[in-house]
Amino acid sequence: MSRIKRLRPDPIPVINPLPEYLATGQRLDWYLDTQRVLQVPWMGVVTMAYSHYPTFFGELWRGIRPLCESRLFVESSLELRKYVEARTAELAPSSLVRQLTDLGYAAREIDNITQMNTVFSHGNQPYVLIAAIVRHLLEVGDMDGETHAQKYEGRHAPDYQVPFLLMEAHHADNPTRALYKDIEATLNLPFVNTDYRAFARWPSYFELAWNDLRLKAGKQDHEAICQACHDRVAELAAEGLPNPGGLSSDALRKAAEADASLEEVTQVCRLFQWLLPGLITNIAYFRHQLNAVK
Repeated sequence: MSRIKRLRPDPIPVINPLPEYLATGQRLDWYLDTQRVLQVPWMGVVTMAYSHYPTFFGELWRGIRPLCESRLFVESSLELRKYVEARTAELAPSSLVRQLTDLGYAAREIDNITQMNTVFSHGNQPYVLIAAIVRHLLEVGDMDGETHAQKYEGRHAPDYQVPFLLMEAHHADNPTRALYKDIEATLNLPFVNTDYRAFARWPSYFELAWNDLRLKAGKQDHEAICQACHDRVAELAAEGLPNPGGLSSDALRKAAEADASLEEVTQVCRLFQWLLPGLITNIAYFRHQLNAVK
């Protein structure tokens, strides 16, 4: 079966993600339900951007919600994380533990950073699977999975205790804003992902982490891992996951066209599906720097 290709839209489309603290009504209900179902403490920018198109997002969430609650979806997310973490070890990330200790970081503080990494290491996987499924439905056709799916019972998310705080650009000092600009330029991104803004809460840590990663980001070995991550989620979207919500290509395309042109919505979806494998690779790299991959 045909699968989606990894594509960065050019030009980059305009995106309209509404921050959680500004969401009200139906949009707020979607945000809270998404977090409950995925067992994550944040609404990803990808799904925020989708919800700008309410007919589209309503049909998507109606159909994909039962899939996200399924055992196979959760297990696929966990396996994808293990795979990328194993592959990023090949990039030989530098351990930052000694440098952080020398700067004055206590073990508890390093553990807090590790906990934050754990939140994203777990949560980014369902978001990338959703992004791949959306692109497959819009650009290729229907999913090829079964209509029945066993529900995952219980909790699969980590027990995070670290406060979920984001260092927005307007909160940051000049060095942090310059680091954000460097991230955008090096990774060819139109914005700084939530993950990076969360890590920038510890600016001296994040500067060390980024300066190590930037030496390898975008290079052949790094890109190979991003591509491998994409290939895995593209395969799952095409034929590896069930479709208990009865999502159809035709219905999702019609829903998109009720809000905007199909081309506009498709380009927005391409953007996020392109960048998420790179984000997952980078979070795994940061995890190795903390000696946290077991």
